[in-house]
Amino acid sequence: MRVTRWGNSLAIRLPAAVVEALALKEGDDIEVRISGDRAFTIDRDQTRVAALDSIRRLRRPLPADWSFDRNDANERR
Repeated sequence: MRVTRWGNSLAIRLPAAVVEALALKEGDDIEVRISGDRAFTIDRDQTRVAALDSIRRLRRPLPADWSFDRNDANERR
């Protein structure tokens, strides 16, 4: 891999083998971590997945008589 300038930042191109192993596509988020002297690891960023999982765990059923009224919700008091 070669480090190149991309705007004000530095960038690397990932080899096809890494892209295939992680099943990456354009727009995916990845994590790059330093794993030793002059070594790093690349993995898919799991932040969004973890956040969605925690939201799903918090989900509770609503009372049977509950209803949403948009006008009440947007009323300024």
